[in-house]
Order: sequence, then structure tokens, then C-alpha cells
Amino acid sequence: MRPHHGRGRTSFSAQNDRFFGCFDAIEGSRELFDPEWKLSTCSEKLSTPPQSQQSSERTIETAPSSMSGVSFGQYRTGETLGDIALPFTANELSGYVSNRLIGLAEPSCIWIERAAKMFWQTTLGIISQHTLQPLRAETLQRYHCSTSHRKILSFAKSFLSYLTKIRLDTRYLAFGIFLEMPKAVKVRKATTARIITQTDIINVLLYIKRAEQEGKISQRRSLQYAAFILFGAYTGQRAMSTISHLKVGQFRAALKSEKPVLLVKANQDKIRMEHYVPLCPQVVQAIEPLVDGRGDDELMFIYNSLVMWLKRQHIPLSRIATHFTPGDLRKHAEQTGDIIQWDQSNRAYILTHGVSGVSWSNYRHPLPENVYDIYMKYWKNVDFTV
Repeated sequence: MRPHHGRGRTSFSAQNDRFFGCFDAIEGSRELFDPEWKLSTCSEKLSTPPQSQQSSERTIETAPSSMSGVSFGQYRTGETLGDIALPFTANELSGYVSNRLIGLAEPSCIWIERAAKMFWQTTLGIISQHTLQPLRAETLQRYHCSTSHRKILSFAKSFLSYLTKIRLDTRYLAFGIFLEMPKAVKVRKATTARIITQTDIINVLLYIKRAEQEGKISQRRSLQYAAFILFGAYTGQRAMSTISHLKVGQFRAALKSEKPVLLVKANQDKIRMEHYVPLCPQVVQAIEPLVDGRGDDELMFIYNSLVMWLKRQHIPLSRIATHFTPGDLRKHAEQTGDIIQWDQSNRAYILTHGVSGVSWSNYRHPLPENVYDIYMKYWKNVDFTV
């Protein structure tokens, strides 16, 4: 079993084992696994031919039929990348992925695992033009977003760089030419296509209230869902990377102050920036019932439950033909901020958006009471009462 790392995902070991277990199920790839593998001693290395020569025949046997005629031997004058195929093992891929996953957030881990599985199923231990071109083609066909394309192809190119270093063979890196992003003409968009208004937030709250009245969700879940929506809509915090990780103790400490301000820790923020988040009266009213009788270390919100409920409801948006998602709460805060002319410095600090400059890293340090006062100056008339 692979070692469990204390940092990163709490279920890293179990999920990692399930992920790498998919390799064993791929037909024809078993010869690439060597359960008896171990580091050889110096004397063994001196008396044993290089690994690339040892594994040539075995790799050729497990290569796809389209690889016939491709050279696995030493480089010869006149060869091109189309004439060369280089091997790698599942152990090398799994070791690379294990190191990449340590300490990463859940969404990043999911994409790395997805990219690694796709890479193995397409290449089966062979690095060549005939295996990497289909990988690129499948990536572009399966995903429609350029960000998704970049995640898969960048993983593949990074693994080639890794193989170049551990095998001391620069030819691996040369195959990155077959993993380039498509040179498409970029269409410049001035604004996001998702328009989130106050009407949309009120509509979501009405859905929650109606579901409770009809007995579809309990009162406890109704309070949880409504508090999450209100907190996200008013503060613009990132739903997955921040709000889902907030603890009861943090809110309890904030509610004790005359000017309630929540301290978001660095490990709860996407860009690892500790910052204060003001709690307006309507958020305080929604949060107070959720704090009573709970431990400080408990997660404040049942995030996964809300996400699944929203997926089933398909709550429509008023300005675009699609449904509401938790990520729309942050967009609402940004777009409403433009309407109420929210102070740019206060907005950037609370949203931790656009705070990478020297002035933020070396000079600014807003005090909680000032963050609250400036925030309330602009948000005090925004109301989501249903």
C-alpha cells in the first residue's frame, strides 16, 4: 500500500490506491508492472546492461500494433521522432503522481489523477508520436474548455520532463512537440457570460424556503442552505476553497465582536492570503442558529449536501439560459459591487482578488474594524429578505 501523507486530502491513501488500481485492469499492460522491482546495488548496475536495453524486447511486445517498425534501440543518424519510441513504467508514473498530489487541494488532485489515468490508457508505457498524438486528439475531443485542455496536456509534458531527468535521456522532452495546445484564434470577451443579479439570489432563497415548507428538506438543512447562500452572496468568498472549509469556532469568535468580522486563515484561501470578512446583520441573523450547541472544530456548512441539492433543482437564472451554481455567489458579489460602487481596495482585500502587487505584500494591512466600516458603507442597503 502506498504511504499515507498527513497533508493534503484526508482520504489520500484510499483514493490513490483506487486510482492506481485502474492500471491493473488495462488489458495488455501487465508486463509493464514488476512487483519484484527494487533498487539494484552498485555492483549489479556495473554488471547489468542499461535498463533501456534490458526492457526493449518486453516493451516492443506490449506496444500497440501501430508501433511496428518503430526503433527502440540507440539513436541512429537520420532518425526522427516518428521513428523512435521510448519506454516508461507504471511505477514511474505512479511515483510521479504521488509526489504531485501531496498537499494539493481536492480539485487539483482530481485533475492530476484524471490526466494520469488518461495518459496511461493511451500510451500503455510507450512514448512516441503514435501514442501522444492520439492522447492530444482525445483530450481536445473530450473537453471543450481550453483550461481543461491545458491541464491534461501540461501534465503530460511535465511527466516527459520528469522522465528526462530520472532516465537521463533528453529525447523524452522532445516529444512535447506532439502535446502543444491548439493555435486557435482567441476571442476576446470583455465580460463574463454569467450574469447574477439580486433577483437570482432571492430566487434561490425562495426555492430553499419552499422546499422546507413542502417537507422536501428538513428545517436544519434549510437553515444551512440559506446561511451558505447569504454568506456567499454578501461576501463573495470562494464556495469550494474557502466557505466549505470554515469552522464553527471562527464564526463564534466573529459574533462576539461589536463589529463582526470573520478571520479566514491562509490555508482556507485559494491564494493563501489570510484576511478579514465582514458579516452584515442579515448574515449574522442567519449564522447565529447554526452556532449553538456545536463544537468549534466542526465545519460550519454542509457544502456537499447543498451542491447535490442545487444540481437536482436546476434553479434558473433570470438573465441567462442556465441554472444556478455555488460559484455564482462570488460573481454576484463582484457584479453587485460594480452597481453599488464598492471601494476597490476593500473589495480586493475581502475577495482576495487582484492583491498580488507590491503595495499589498509590503505596505497594506487593513484592520478588522476598518474593513467592516468601509464594507458596510456600501453593502448596508443590499437586502435579500424573502
